[in-house]
Amino acid sequence: METNVCVVTGSSSGIGAATARLYAERGWNVVVNFSREAAPAEAVAAECRALGEKFGADVLVQRCNVADDADCRALAAAVQARWGRCDVLVNNAGTTKFVHARHLDGLDAQDFQNIYAVNVVGAFQMTRALEPMLKLSPSGAVVNVSSIAASTGMGSSIAYAASKGALNTLTMALARALGPAIRVNAIAPGLVETPWLQNGMGAERYAASVAGYKARAALAEIIQPEDVARAAWYLGVDATKTSGEVLAVDAAIKLMPV
Repeated sequence: METNVCVVTGSSSGIGAATARLYAERGWNVVVNFSREAAPAEAVAAECRALGEKFGADVLVQRCNVADDADCRALAAAVQARWGRCDVLVNNAGTTKFVHARHLDGLDAQDFQNIYAVNVVGAFQMTRALEPMLKLSPSGAVVNVSSIAASTGMGSSIAYAASKGALNTLTMALARALGPAIRVNAIAPGLVETPWLQNGMGAERYAASVAGYKARAALAEIIQPEDVARAAWYLGVDATKTSGEVLAVDAAIKLMPV
């Protein structure tokens, strides 16, 4: 029996790395993707190989800037050449600019275009590039990593929140366009403990955000990358009758007043 394949964009750290590790641990071949530095991606790939060793799972490390359509198509060609199939695509690659919401002059048109190019256009381009293989899979699925910023209007910047709202709409549109052959869903995590967020916010602001989030969330927790990875497995593999949905993984912060 052929081994299933999962492509995870932006998987050299954080949510993407946790997702690649989980799929490898469960016997899937995985693509670990990076856009700039190869070393962190190679380290994640080594972990994936060790986790999937008992299944004979394979790992491909591929550079790809998802904002570049040629890169997306090159990644798809590499997957086709290596395994000839793709069963799940997790569109996790994302970017932002950390700007307080009240500081409107901290964002310009180019900031919006840069953020949308990765967070929205990149997800579309990767889906389009892998669509032929996903259609041939018995259970092709796309999982987009969104954010609760899409519904709260909060987060690292207004441009980021707006891009995630657009990603949610893209999720619904693609689910309609690609069904029934391919399911398309999204995950909306709350505050996730990642070095990317800690570095972007700074230690003091990050600590305050964590404390505030835990105080407001009904489950009094923040989110770990592994929590989102499990949701990516559920939507990618187990939720066979679900498409066009956005699954919140937010410690139930929406149940409490902001």
